[in-house]
Amino acid sequence: MTKIYPNSPISSFQDPEISLESEPKVLTVWRKSLLFNCSGFTVYDGKGNLVFRVDIYPSSSRNDIVLMDSAGKPLFTVRRKKLSLADHWHIYDGEAVTERPRFSARKHLTLLPYKSNSKEVARVMPCRGPGSKDGPIYSVEGSFSQRACVVLDERRRQVAEIKRKEAVEGATFGGDVFRLVVQPGLDAGLAMAVVILLEQMFGSRASTIKG
Repeated sequence: MTKIYPNSPISSFQDPEISLESEPKVLTVWRKSLLFNCSGFTVYDGKGNLVFRVDIYPSSSRNDIVLMDSAGKPLFTVRRKKLSLADHWHIYDGEAVTERPRFSARKHLTLLPYKSNSKEVARVMPCRGPGSKDGPIYSVEGSFSQRACVVLDERRRQVAEIKRKEAVEGATFGGDVFRLVVQPGLDAGLAMAVVILLEQMFGSRASTIKG
C-alpha cells in the first residue's frame, strides 16, 4: 500500500495560521479518521506531520462537525443551520456554537442551470452583527466531487485550491486522498473548514462524512 504520510500521526503542527509565510502551504487530506470506527478527515503537511483532524463518532450528530488541530484542540465547528430548506451552514470559532457564527455558507442553487454561466458552487460570507466589521467573502468554483475546485476572494484572487494528489511510483489515489493548497494570508484551518462544508454539500452522501 502506498504510504500517504511519512511521519507518526502524533507529530504536532504548531500554528495553522499561515499569514506570515511567503509560500503556499500544500496539505494532504485523507478522508478518514485516525480513530477506529469513526469517520472524518486526517490532514498532513508537506513534511508528513499531522496538522488537522476530524473525528465523528457513530453516535454523534452529523450536523455538528468539529475541526481540531493535531493535539485535539477545537479550531472551528461547522454546523447546519436549523430549519433551512437549502444547504445553509455556519462556521463557528472553536466549539462555541452558542456564540455568533463567524461565517455563513450556502450551496449555490440554479433553477435553470442551462441559462447560468456561473461556475460558483458555494459561497462563504462573514456573519455581520451590530458593530461588526466587514469580512472577506469567498467563492468556491469548480467540482469538489472531481477534486478540482478553487476558492476565490472578493477580488477573484485564488486563495486555496483542491486538487487530486499526484500518483506515486505508479500508484494512483482515489477521491479519498487529495491536496489542499492554501495561499499566504488565508488561515489553513478556515480553508479546511471549507473542505468540510463542500463534503457535506457535494460528497457521495450529502450531509454525511464516510470513514
